[in-house]
Amino acid sequence: MYVGTTPEQLNTQLNYRYFYGLRRTDEGTVYFAKLDHLSNTDSITVNQPGPEQDDFPNFAEGQNFFEGRNVNHDLVYKNLTYEQFIWDNKNVYYYINDNGELVLSINKQITYND
Repeated sequence: MYVGTTPEQLNTQLNYRYFYGLRRTDEGTVYFAKLDHLSNTDSITVNQPGPEQDDFPNFAEGQNFFEGRNVNHDLVYKNLTYEQFIWDNKNVYYYINDNGELVLSINKQITYND
């Protein structure tokens, strides 16, 4: 029993329940992170340790960011963990299929084989 707002009601009120972050290494390996605002255990690191001038200064809930690299593909904010990130209310799963394609699945978790 809940007094006040239930988790289900809160979920419909949030415009950005989920954080999705994307980054890649100089070798081309892609990393993807997902954070659920309603989780008690999820966490993210926005800026890695380093000089303050290399930090991303404008991180805010609900703010999307897509300019993590310049026209020469150099990192704009060297300490920023994710070069691109979005906030969304949709529970989305991304995965690479057997053809090597990036696929998006909504509300259907993907189980990977070892």
